[in-house]
Amino acid sequence: MSVRRVMGIETEFGVSVPGQPHVNAMMTSTAVVTAYDGVAVGDRGGVSRWDYQEEHPLRDARGFDMSRAEADPSQLTDEEFALANLILTNGARLYVDHAHPEYSSPEVTTPWDAVLWDRAGQQIMAAAARAATATGPFPIRLYKNNTDNKGASYGCHENYLMRRSTAFSDIVRDLTPFFVTRQVFTGAGRVGKGQEAREPGFQISQRADFFEVEVGLETTLKRPIINTRDEPHADPERYRRLHVIVGDANMSEFATWLKMGTTSLVLSMIEDAAIGQNLALHDPVREIHLVSHDPSLRHQVLLADGRRMTAVQVQRLYWEAARDYVDQRVDVAADTATTDILDAWHGVLDDLEADRSDLDDRLDWVAKMRLLEGYRSRDGLDWNDARLALVDLQYSDIDDARGLALRLEAAGRLRRLTSDEQVRRAMAFPPDDTRAYFRGECLRRYSEAVAAASWDSVIFDIPGHEALQRVPTLEPGRGTRSHVESILDAAPTAEDLLDLLRAQ
Repeated sequence: MSVRRVMGIETEFGVSVPGQPHVNAMMTSTAVVTAYDGVAVGDRGGVSRWDYQEEHPLRDARGFDMSRAEADPSQLTDEEFALANLILTNGARLYVDHAHPEYSSPEVTTPWDAVLWDRAGQQIMAAAARAATATGPFPIRLYKNNTDNKGASYGCHENYLMRRSTAFSDIVRDLTPFFVTRQVFTGAGRVGKGQEAREPGFQISQRADFFEVEVGLETTLKRPIINTRDEPHADPERYRRLHVIVGDANMSEFATWLKMGTTSLVLSMIEDAAIGQNLALHDPVREIHLVSHDPSLRHQVLLADGRRMTAVQVQRLYWEAARDYVDQRVDVAADTATTDILDAWHGVLDDLEADRSDLDDRLDWVAKMRLLEGYRSRDGLDWNDARLALVDLQYSDIDDARGLALRLEAAGRLRRLTSDEQVRRAMAFPPDDTRAYFRGECLRRYSEAVAAASWDSVIFDIPGHEALQRVPTLEPGRGTRSHVESILDAAPTAEDLLDLLRAQ
């Protein structure tokens, strides 16, 4: 009944080798991930084997499994395909996902924590790129963006744990209009329109043009607004994990916080049947493109019932439903995380309607557009000028010395929610209040004995035991610091830990 739930962010980073366009992206990404093992913060970088036993990437929330024969190879994420794969002491996963280095954050329970461990991942990737550059033949640059402007897109996926009892049809009905219109505050901004950016101009979202269907299982082709992958990484009788592929990768911490918080709150309303009205769109795929293509925010989406309204007006209807929901069901005194999101959401919608330029310290697309308009005004540039595309790319560079968003942030012109000290700690240590604590601490304390790990298990190789010892972690709310710290402190070895766990 609030923004609090188990959630996380997976980010694929764009990778390039300046002056060497033909260098293999897979090998470059592998160099980045393997380099981090030597510079990792904490006692050890992590173990290199991921446990795929409980992964089911072809299981569909609509009640069937896609056959492996008809699946695109990119969907077979339960196979040991990665050339580099680390599970970190902060509970995260760092690996190569096809042609991109990817950081999957540990499980967290609040939007602010999602921001913190996402920012930790950004810093981990920056450190890895520096290490790979120092030891390799070419400089490597990483970008927290979503397209190469040549027709390829890579994702920033959100994950939210939901009640299994919630009908998936309700999720599709109530979440699709929200996703189509939330880009007005979650968009990262992009020079060019269309998948290959052939039409000049500026649009709100980097990902919008790549969505082709409303509902589906795929993530790399025929991308759906609502992804149906049914892989809860938890007790499947109790939970489903909503795998959200429709969002942009944000450099703005505020935008990430608002994205995670508003989405989690809307999911709570869907679980409690509290949306209150049907906002279904006549053609969601067409509208997600058109909303993105209109940074003036004047475009009116067409609803299935014939009404027309702007994306901001649709978002305001969601906000009003959320306000009523919070007033009726949430203990305001005990849940400032929820009220803070609700207040910020309202303020952003007001500013979008009044003067969007006031949001250039909070929203990526507004900050980026202001930069680009400055270059256009100063140098008389058209939107199809290649220099603007370079500015667009440089905005998302995660190197402190080159990244324009990071330079805006350092100058106080892009709002920051975390501190350097908090991020440094999150690079090495897991959240206290999810099972990520147990996973991360096992890697820190017993790294030599950990044979493999995943979101829902840690596997030990104990001398004298013929079989590997699996500790399941199917309940994301167990394995927290309050649950297991005393047990870990009492166990100097992994074998001692397993003995104590069996005695529980």
